Amino acid sequence: MSARLPTHIEVSALIRRVHAEGGFAMVMAKGEPDAGTILLVFCENGANERAYERMPDLDGERRWQLARRRDPADPATFVDWLERRRKQDPDLWIVELDIADGERFIGLPTISG
Repeated sequence: MSARLPTHIEVSALIRRVHAEGGFAMVMAKGEPDAGTILLVFCENGANERAYERMPDLDGERRWQLARRRDPADPATFVDWLERRRKQDPDLWIVELDIADGERFIGLPTISG
């Protein structure tokens, strides 16, 4: 069993890092402060939204994975999906990070490289 950082501290650290690099970040939905799960919505200047969640992989570790992208032809489905996820899990934190190549903040390869 690995020690887990309380959710509110992890969220706060992500927001500070994004702000320090000139981006914008905000909590869209606040969940359980210590053990809530996190859903991150990345975008650049409000466009190209994509959501990441930690999902268990084959070895049981929870890793960040792309959960959903906003469809430019039907953007409302992305917002509806976020609302459904929040209703399914009231402990869920939804955090938007508006900065180029946001995946780097969670250790994933970036879109541009």
